[in-house]
Amino acid sequence: MPAPTPPQPPHGTSWRSLMDIAFGEACRAQDKGEAPIGAALFSSTGELIAKAHNQPISLNDPTGHAEVLCLRKAALAMGNYRLTDTIMTVTLEPCLMCTGALIHARVSGVVFAARDERAGALVSNLDGAALPFANHRMWTVEGVMFEECSALLKRFFLMRRK
Repeated sequence: MPAPTPPQPPHGTSWRSLMDIAFGEACRAQDKGEAPIGAALFSSTGELIAKAHNQPISLNDPTGHAEVLCLRKAALAMGNYRLTDTIMTVTLEPCLMCTGALIHARVSGVVFAARDERAGALVSNLDGAALPFANHRMWTVEGVMFEECSALLKRFFLMRRK
């Protein structure tokens, strides 16, 4: 079964306005010396439920990716581990671990800025949104705020290599 077709952004919003929240979180991660990746989870009506940024280094947690931390916060806020009728925005294509978490949480769709050619598991290396054995399908939108998010990541890793 193929992944669902993406809907229009929630009324009164744009994918860019929702991604801007994730971008702010990515900047917070960079300020802490973490890879600048941010995520935000919204209801299908555009209400912000939770936001988070990468923290695997500061938390000493290999699962401390922005998406996972955001899902944890949202599950607490909603009082349920099933996060149906929600939309995640994230500044970098989710990895395999995060894609699995999004599937298990039953997130409706993912909007991401930049592909991760090395570890991306939604479109780059795997069609994670339409895995034949998964019991949930989610839609994806890519490229929202691509330039800004890509530039932030490139600058961060250039500075780290110096």
